Amino acid sequence: MGNKMVIADKNVELKIRAVGLKPTRQRIGLARLLFIGCARHVTADELFAEASESGVPVSLATVYNTLRQFVDVGLLREVLAGPERSYFDTDVSHHHHFFHVDENRLEDLPPGSISIDDLPNAPAGSKIERVDVVVRLTRK
Repeated sequence: MGNKMVIADKNVELKIRAVGLKPTRQRIGLARLLFIGCARHVTADELFAEASESGVPVSLATVYNTLRQFVDVGLLREVLAGPERSYFDTDVSHHHHFFHVDENRLEDLPPGSISIDDLPNAPAGSKIERVDVVVRLTRK
């Protein structure tokens, strides 16, 4: 995934306020786990386990709600790797992914490795927001 820093100043409270959310203790705790350090992919269950290990007092429902709120305000990007597998990406730039099925692991594709041409016209009254490509991989 590289070493792309998500929040360089480590002040997650300001980041939360900047997108119009109230910086509650739970949001700040989860944001510290998500955004301090390198960009990464995480599931709600993984974040809940990290929060528990780090002493951040949150329920699994709070983790899900906070992840949804962060997606809604653009702090995270949700990547669907399967019908019941959502990852939350701290790198919200436009990029695509490999999904390692055997490892349940998401990985960024190298920039420029996929070219998408000739998209269909969007149906009347809608527009194409973005195109997400997830290349599913299994071991040989």
